[in-house]
Amino acid sequence: MIDFSPLDQTSILSFIFYPRKDFSDCPGNAFDLFIPVDSSVSISCRFYIGHPQWPWILYFHGNGEVVSDYDGMAPLYHQIEVNLGVADYRGYGASSGVPTLTDLVRDSHVIFRTVKEELPKRGFRNDLWVMGRSLGSISALELAYQYHDEIKGLIIESGAVSVVRIFGHLGLPAYGSALEKIDHECVETIRKIVIPSLIIHGEMDSLIPVEEGQDLYQYLGTDQKKLLIIPSADHNDILFVGLKEYFEALQQFIETLDDSPTKGV
Repeated sequence: MIDFSPLDQTSILSFIFYPRKDFSDCPGNAFDLFIPVDSSVSISCRFYIGHPQWPWILYFHGNGEVVSDYDGMAPLYHQIEVNLGVADYRGYGASSGVPTLTDLVRDSHVIFRTVKEELPKRGFRNDLWVMGRSLGSISALELAYQYHDEIKGLIIESGAVSVVRIFGHLGLPAYGSALEKIDHECVETIRKIVIPSLIIHGEMDSLIPVEEGQDLYQYLGTDQKKLLIIPSADHNDILFVGLKEYFEALQQFIETLDDSPTKGV
């Protein structure tokens, strides 16, 4: 696991995390799960069910978002016959604790293991595709590297090679041996990801430039990879500007890898 502790300083974290305390009532076709990640900290997750035998995307959302933001978006995933599980971070939504990069990565392991165990208990398939948007790409890349034999595929939307590079794009100080080491370790981790991968990025992304998505695609160690650039899309409107292309790419990516005899139910 990459050592992000040099970045876990209040002055730096304030530029990385924008926690929002918001939590809606759970929709009727979903269930909430609060996953203990520490002695006094639990992470809120919400699972939107389209059909018990559809595959699942375990989704790590972007900064400033919370799981309940996906109440209105989950039906779009159901239209391509995919169930959606969305995980919060410490301090976001109904989750307790204070977010740090170290805990973000550590917690992703606990969330993944818990979800893999919980889905079969509830009568669902536990075939998982892991997806990360923006900030969530850190968690998704970590899991794709560590659990390549338990994850069907990786999806990164509006992500970056490393958080260090995001600092540079924001005009923040991003140099020194510790940060260079983190950036190098991020690149090496991505090179060792061997599972099928789909990278989606907006052409006009002003927060995380499209070059980050292109670099991420190039660094990935898998031969089974695809890069989709959504024309004219920025960081926060990519889903709506490229709605058709976005979900067609997701559907094709998952269907190609889904070898379940129940596909299409």
